[in-house]
Amino acid sequence: MDPLIPYLTFDGNCEEAMNFYKDALDGEIESMMTFEDAPMEIPEDHKSKIMHSTMKAGELTIMASDRMPEYPFNSGNNVALSMNFRNEEDQKKVFDNMSAGGNVTMPLQDTFWGAKFGMCTDKFGINWMFNHDKPQA
Repeated sequence: MDPLIPYLTFDGNCEEAMNFYKDALDGEIESMMTFEDAPMEIPEDHKSKIMHSTMKAGELTIMASDRMPEYPFNSGNNVALSMNFRNEEDQKKVFDNMSAGGNVTMPLQDTFWGAKFGMCTDKFGINWMFNHDKPQA
């Protein structure tokens, strides 16, 4: 398993926040994808919002997005811990263990960005993301 990565969710100002963190931490934005880039139906006023971004500063990685349009923003539930796995077997085992007694918010599934991905809230109320980037053919 790779290092744990904080994943922050914003209420429409993700791009501004990530640029702030980049400048404050002398980092670099590695990616910034809008919802318009995704193959899903998104309300017109949400298309320019950030679906996923990654900023690195030294050994620190921060990932972030704006909230999905159908989910309300609540300060306090806007942080998740993201784990990246080197294989699907470890990913499934940890996902099953961490979601036991909690709530699966997105089952592990193949994604359009070439990964297997899932999310849960554990029995203590902590939000987790599980990602395995599939090898490119």
